[in-house]
Amino acid sequence: MSSTTPKILIYSHDSFGLGHLRRCRAIAQSLVGDFSTLSVLILSGSPIIGSFEFRSRVDFVRIPGVIKLRNGEYTPLSLHINIDQTLAIRSSIIEHTAEVFDPDIFIVDKEPTGLRGEVLGTLEALKKTDTLLVLGLRDVMDDAETLTEEWDRKNVYPALENLYDEIWVYGPEGICNPLDGMEVSPTITNKLRYTGYLRRSLPKSAEDQPAPAPFEEEPYILVTPGGGGDGVEMVDWVMRAYEARQRPLFPALIVLGPFMPAAAAADFTERAEHLRDVEVLRFTPQIEPYLANATAIVGMGGYNTFCEILSFDKPTLMVPRVVPRREQAIRAERAEQSKLLKVLPIERYPDVDLMAEALSELPQMAPPSTAGVDNLLGGLDAIGQRVGDIFAERQETLAPKLVNF
Repeated sequence: MSSTTPKILIYSHDSFGLGHLRRCRAIAQSLVGDFSTLSVLILSGSPIIGSFEFRSRVDFVRIPGVIKLRNGEYTPLSLHINIDQTLAIRSSIIEHTAEVFDPDIFIVDKEPTGLRGEVLGTLEALKKTDTLLVLGLRDVMDDAETLTEEWDRKNVYPALENLYDEIWVYGPEGICNPLDGMEVSPTITNKLRYTGYLRRSLPKSAEDQPAPAPFEEEPYILVTPGGGGDGVEMVDWVMRAYEARQRPLFPALIVLGPFMPAAAAADFTERAEHLRDVEVLRFTPQIEPYLANATAIVGMGGYNTFCEILSFDKPTLMVPRVVPRREQAIRAERAEQSKLLKVLPIERYPDVDLMAEALSELPQMAPPSTAGVDNLLGGLDAIGQRVGDIFAERQETLAPKLVNF
């Protein structure tokens, strides 16, 4: 290994939402719990990474943020410089951090060459060292046609073929395959390792605290659009059902998310003031206690929300988005086929009767654990086991060199 204590560097481009950051954070937190001398450094473009707590020996480097416009182009989040300058700064920070930190393992989240290729130089530099290069993929990326076009356009196949040592799929084999329907070489498919979904739990700081009770002791439905940037329709649909009052419903706690458009957040907050059984929370970096205390969950179908649904074992209604990616819809469809939850297609928005009926039935639905699907949540354990094996292999390789030195 590169030093007497092991080190892992994780890259997360974070151009939008919370998904990449929360996935990388979950992996980092788990790994430092498994290995007492391990240090993990996260490279992230998330503007709110500082809002989250991290365990000892996990830290982050914040690179300048970017956002994706509706036309598909990127623009700096805060800096008044052009996108090429911003990407050059990001690339330089990433490469120099990797050079100085000298990780034993470099994990890249989702984007094989990074945002517009910004991590390619780092991959090429680390390939000349002893660092093991790992690409981490969600269980679902997108439909095969769209992902094929995207990867062709970004020319990622040489990196998959020649740079990465392993590709970890954060889901169990048999439910979803992120490369399903794509024509990829045996060299690439042989690098795939399925881990299982990443289990979530209450943070240490919340374990000894009283459970949040937004409606005193009443049961409630938690409504979460994740980061919230694309959750306006889902939240509006739920609120319309409560405003219509067609049938008795459990109270609802709606966590809007930090990227919910300000005008929409203000509108939902104002509407909730007229509803005795709806509370709105703008954002919390610790949503886990609210998930654990909820009777049921309404979500959009993003990867992290899905892991939380499985981990806290709540009856769930998914309202997945279908643009700009079909990732959530594919995941939700497979989950419904496995009897893990129920899906309400966003194409039926704003049918109030349909949403009200789904919300009234939701608390009585069976939780995901009753579906009997094996090895759903073994992802963090599998990653820890693989990292341990890698470190052991490195020590065996290093020992003869130390003896001969």
